[in-house]
Amino acid sequence: MMIREILERDRADWARLREALWPGSPSDHDAETKKYFEQPHSATIFVAETEGRLVGFLELDYRPYAPACRSSPVPFIEGWYVEPGLRGQGIGRALVEAAEAHAYAAGHQEIASDTELENTDSIAAHRALGYEEAERVVCFRKSLVNGRER
Repeated sequence: MMIREILERDRADWARLREALWPGSPSDHDAETKKYFEQPHSATIFVAETEGRLVGFLELDYRPYAPACRSSPVPFIEGWYVEPGLRGQGIGRALVEAAEAHAYAAGHQEIASDTELENTDSIAAHRALGYEEAERVVCFRKSLVNGRER
């Protein structure tokens, strides 16, 4: 297994893995991965390659703020995925360690991430890697159109 920064030739596999993590819009993933290679960006994408095939990725970007963090900008793990059949073999850990090393080399003292409340596997994986829970949140939405005449 090799962890490395993404290359343009990896774009189709990256889009495939993104669709597995965030299902529902392959065309959006295609457009976003294409844009990554065409325009300047602050993100760094790490990929896990096994036997010449991409099996996981981690998207590291920067946010102006993250809960419980004291610095700004904050390196933030925006997406982290390993194919289900290969989990538990250290691939996810290696991706996170690459992101942490990258952030530390750039002078950052902390890194942040998040996951959905019901994603117990991700919560356990974060804790196993030494991440501390900073807060929990429930988001709400209300339509302002339903029930109103136009």
